[in-house]
Amino acid sequence: MASYILKRLLLMIPTLLGVLILTFTMVQFVPGGPVEQMVSQLQGRDSGGERAAVSGAGYRGRQGLDAQRIEEIKTLYGFDKPVHERFFQMLGQFARFDLGQSFYQRKDVWELVKEKMPVSVSLGLWTFFISYLVAVPLGVAKAVRAGSRFDFFTTLIVLIGYAIPGFVLGVALLVIFGGQLQWFPLRGLTSSNWESLSVGAKVVDYLWHIALPVTAMVLGSFAVTAVLTKNSFLEEIRKQYVLTARAKGLSERQVLWKHVFRNALIPIITGFPAAFIGAFFTGSLLIETLFSLDGLGLLSYESVIRRDYPVVLGTLYLFTLIGLATKLISDLCYVWVDPRVKFD
Repeated sequence: MASYILKRLLLMIPTLLGVLILTFTMVQFVPGGPVEQMVSQLQGRDSGGERAAVSGAGYRGRQGLDAQRIEEIKTLYGFDKPVHERFFQMLGQFARFDLGQSFYQRKDVWELVKEKMPVSVSLGLWTFFISYLVAVPLGVAKAVRAGSRFDFFTTLIVLIGYAIPGFVLGVALLVIFGGQLQWFPLRGLTSSNWESLSVGAKVVDYLWHIALPVTAMVLGSFAVTAVLTKNSFLEEIRKQYVLTARAKGLSERQVLWKHVFRNALIPIITGFPAAFIGAFFTGSLLIETLFSLDGLGLLSYESVIRRDYPVVLGTLYLFTLIGLATKLISDLCYVWVDPRVKFD
């Protein structure tokens, strides 16, 4: 076990380096970087900093920039150094867990992640808990009643929910419950007067705001977990040890929860750490945009569009590192759930 963990930890280093090298290399060839954007903005203004719009003043066109001014802009964003030097400087910062500073927001990437995380955590944790607490018992019930009307109708409902994209469902929820019926707010995570509310009122206000976006997000993962649980239980119920347990006179409840449950949950439990950790750092761009929620999904999208490279590379490094560690924890859960599993 110790040698396996050490081997996996050592393999994380080249994997992380490969991801950073590929991303950093692609960034160098993407047009419209921060230097080009700044030059474009300066060229589009007159000497006074604004376009001439007064009648008779005349528009003097796009003003040129001399080489010295362009070099100053490159120095401002750190592009005056060679590519390899910038890459190794970035690696040195990441080794100290310094994710750099945003070009446009003038804040540390860590600070931006902390600011946006509450929204993504709210969406992710509610989606995670609802998916597991409802979908797993539903999957067990569907497996026990396989082929019945209950199984047929619940499967139909689950598949319909899975087939509807989250943002489409979000639009429908907004139009019906937010626009026509006005039962829920259209945007935001809390009301504008949230600070002045009592503790109980704050909880109600928060749940009131989070209801529609969580409903729009939960259906996809809910369907996958429910169907996976059902299929896993069906596979275990048909095995020989279940027939043996029943032949010994054990009740159906004992057979199901004492023998089948532990083996059937192996594929579900092993994905539990990744889903739980991912709930803290996974942002949904479409849902956050639709419900005007400023989370990690919107931050990642805006940083790519604006070519905010420190945010792009910093968050990529952080999320890749978390993903690799979570994958290791998921693999170790196999041993915890089933001691028969040997990594050698």
